[in-house]
Amino acid sequence: MPQRFRDSLLLEALGTLCSEAGARIMSHYGASATMKADGSPVTAADNEAEEIILAGLATLLPGVPVLAEESAAAGRLPASTDLLIAVDPMDGTREFLAGNGEFTVNIGLISAGVPIAGLVYAPARERLWIGMGDKAEAMQIVPGAPIASASQRSAIRTRSLPPEGALALVSRSHPDAGGEAYLAKHHVTHRLAMGSSLKFAVIAEGGADVTVRFASITEWDIAAGHAVLAGAGGRVTSPEGAPLVYGRADKAFRTDAYVAASAAFGAT
Repeated sequence: MPQRFRDSLLLEALGTLCSEAGARIMSHYGASATMKADGSPVTAADNEAEEIILAGLATLLPGVPVLAEESAAAGRLPASTDLLIAVDPMDGTREFLAGNGEFTVNIGLISAGVPIAGLVYAPARERLWIGMGDKAEAMQIVPGAPIASASQRSAIRTRSLPPEGALALVSRSHPDAGGEAYLAKHHVTHRLAMGSSLKFAVIAEGGADVTVRFASITEWDIAAGHAVLAGAGGRVTSPEGAPLVYGRADKAFRTDAYVAASAAFGAT
C-alpha cells in the first residue's frame, strides 16, 4: 500500500476530489459558522466538503485509515496509524468567514510517520499544488472541474533567498510570540500575513521563504502542505531541526511546533 500512495494516477484522482470539495465550499462562500467544543468555528462547507472527500477516499483507497478534522471533532479517530490519510476539508475556516480567499482543502498521505504525498487546493484562487517525494507541481483548476482540465501546470521549486532578505509568512488568525522570536533570531525582518496551508504552498513555488509556529497544531492542518513543500525542495522540521513524526495517536495527532522553509533558508 505505501507504493500505492506514490501512484501518479492516484494523485490525479485526488486532485479531482479536491476540486469537487472546493466547489462545495465555494457554494457556501459567505455563510455563517457555529462553534465547536474547542472554540474553533465550523460551517456547512467544512462538513459537506469532508463528506465528499471521505466518500472519494473510500473508493480510491478502501480500508486505509483516515484522520479527518470534523470526524476527529466527533470522536472518530483512526485505530491504526502506520498508513494514514490526513484530511482537512477546509483549512482556514476563519479566512473563509472573513472572505479573503485564504483557505484550502488538504489531503496528506502518510506512511510510517512521514507525509510522502500531499495536495493543497485553494478554491477561491483556483490553484492546486501537488507534492510527492522530491517533486511538486502547481496548476490552475476551476472548482468542480476534473484535473484533466487544469491549465498552467508546471513543476515548482523553492527560491534562492532574495537580496533584500527572507520573507516570512505569518498567521492572520494565530499570533505567535515564539515564532516572532525565532524570526528575529534569524534576522528575518519582512512579514506577510496569510492564512491556512496556503503558506506552505506559496513557499513551495517561490513566493516566500519561511513560516513558523511555536504552538500546538493538528496533523491534518500541515501534513499535505509538508509533502508539497518537501517535494519542492523545502523542509518542515521542529525548531531544533528534528523530523516531524505523524500518526502520533499518543499525542492526539498534534505537533508542538514547526519551521517550514525553503532549501535556501534552511541552509542559513
